[in-house]
Amino acid sequence: MTNSARTQAREVAVWDPAVRIFHWTLAASIGWEMLAEAGTDRHEAVGYLILALVLFRLAWGFLGPRHARFADFLVRPTRTLGYLAEIARGRPRRYLGHNPAGGAMVLALLTAAAATAVSGWAMTTDALWGAEWIEDLHEALANGTVALVAFHVAGVLLAGIQHRENLLRAMITGRKRRE
Repeated sequence: MTNSARTQAREVAVWDPAVRIFHWTLAASIGWEMLAEAGTDRHEAVGYLILALVLFRLAWGFLGPRHARFADFLVRPTRTLGYLAEIARGRPRRYLGHNPAGGAMVLALLTAAAATAVSGWAMTTDALWGAEWIEDLHEALANGTVALVAFHVAGVLLAGIQHRENLLRAMITGRKRRE
């Protein structure tokens, strides 16, 4: 058996192609929006793409395979806080899919991305065109989304170190080690 075959035998498929394509498309879209000039047609188009991606992920959270489903990773806040305490002690349990903190982050990022996109759309309506408060809200939501992305990346890096696992590779290949 080759090294590649041995490695694959020790791994299990976790992230389906739809989740991985969604993840990387959303990441690229948010990255684009951070750099794009606000108010341009491209900025608006990518904002609509982000909203479509969030709507897709909401549906996939109920219809997708096991680890894509919200029921697999959304838990009570007390359980998430308990998991954060495990992280702080340096001994968090390993989960094959999202851990409780990751599940909470999925929910936070989907909510923030949707709210940012909807507030951006609202700025284009006749009722709110030029209203400073909606522009301020959109900017605050966008900045909050970027902050959540930074926390997400930090959490992925920390989990990768604590579990000695390349989670970036897992989100590309869809596979994680079995144990």
